[in-house]
Amino acid sequence: MRRSPAQWWFGGRAVSRLAVLGYHGVDDPEGFARQLDRLTRIARPVSLDEVEHAIEHRRPLPGRAVLITFDDGERSVLEHGLPLLRERGLPAVAFVIPSLVGTDTPFWWHEVDRLVAAGAGAERSTAAWLRHLKTVPQAERLADLDRLRAGRAAVRQTQLTADEVRALDAGGVRVENHSLTHPLLDRCDDADIRTEIGEAHDLLTKILGRAPRSFAYPNGNWDARAERLLHELGYTTAFLFDHRLGPRLPDQPLRVSRLRVASGTPPDRFETILSGLHPAVHGLRGRG
Repeated sequence: MRRSPAQWWFGGRAVSRLAVLGYHGVDDPEGFARQLDRLTRIARPVSLDEVEHAIEHRRPLPGRAVLITFDDGERSVLEHGLPLLRERGLPAVAFVIPSLVGTDTPFWWHEVDRLVAAGAGAERSTAAWLRHLKTVPQAERLADLDRLRAGRAAVRQTQLTADEVRALDAGGVRVENHSLTHPLLDRCDDADIRTEIGEAHDLLTKILGRAPRSFAYPNGNWDARAERLLHELGYTTAFLFDHRLGPRLPDQPLRVSRLRVASGTPPDRFETILSGLHPAVHGLRGRG
């Protein structure tokens, strides 16, 4: 797609759009370094502060604006992402799950992968289990997870400590809220939504010494009740995971689009993601 006439057309159009890159970990440091170098040559990396300033003062961001974000708080963001970003003077945002900070509790989707690999829930593959768990109500998801765990050795995963979270934040990767336990908010009841957002807000405030004011919807699942609560708590931005470019001045600050990308995304695909061609094609296929 990179060499098609459509890439040229989409690339021109992208000048007037905001590309928010949604990563998880930095599993391929060399690939991530190449992506950052490419961004410094062809784009205008911006900070979340700049996005918030643009929204507050109703002034569009500069052309080819790109914001780098990470979801979940994986250790590789601290160990590989932060040094590469600091070398280049580039800002970023990390949306973390504060209930996991300082623990050895795994991300629940990593736990499912390990449990299924060990023989649990043999009626489904890991991918099928994850699809299932992302569509059922919260209570059913938690019950299914308990059934998968039954009789199995506990899965452990070293998480970021509070000091490491603060080091990320001080190092230019601004830390913000990604919910208490990473549920699917549109599958939660009202009380769960208040707990997931409100308690995460309070925990992060204690860890950071300031209140968070940006949020990433877990799995990208937007929910109107969650948006209302974020507004009540004074949040200025919240991010989807819808694989779309947005306007240079976000018109719905609590529903900002993001592009799905990984540190190992091949260069040609990375270019078509930045231009908006890849998201457009996936949207036409019903996959965007």
